[in-house]
Amino acid sequence: MTTKKFTPFPILQTQRLTLRQLRRSDDQEIWALRSNEHVNKYLDRRPSQSIDDARTFIHTINENVQSDDCIYWAITVNEADSVIGTVCLFNFSENASKAEIGYELLPDFQGKGIMQEALTTVIHFGFQQVGLQAIKAHTRFENQRSVSVLEKLHFKRGSETDEALTLFELTHNDFMAERATDRQ
Repeated sequence: MTTKKFTPFPILQTQRLTLRQLRRSDDQEIWALRSNEHVNKYLDRRPSQSIDDARTFIHTINENVQSDDCIYWAITVNEADSVIGTVCLFNFSENASKAEIGYELLPDFQGKGIMQEALTTVIHFGFQQVGLQAIKAHTRFENQRSVSVLEKLHFKRGSETDEALTLFELTHNDFMAERATDRQ
């Protein structure tokens, strides 16, 4: 059974990270993240031009979370409350059995296992709490860090969705099988 209800907002914690709801006070960090040339390199979006863009984005995201259209976490390091990245589940299928995962991380925090840690927690939430049966990710093939983290998390490479994007998918059954293997 799927439970696509995100109120109250589910705060997720790992050994190093807290995944929490975006706040209006995160506007500077969101602007830094969404205007960063390196972060935007592989994303099909217009870079944030101003702090007002960031505020509008935060407002829109929180409205979408409130209406259960998506769930969008700010990634913070436990010792600090500054946003270093984001991760979200969105584009839910009509019966909420499938969703897409998206993520971004400031360059200074890349290559340290942070995104793998955050994604593992969100994937577990999606399968165990929401009841998803599959999670998809689209990434550019040349974004090797993204491809690598998806492969480490046992996503299976699908077909090219267009010339630039590759589809990856993780099913609930594959996730549970990998977890059982990891425990042995």
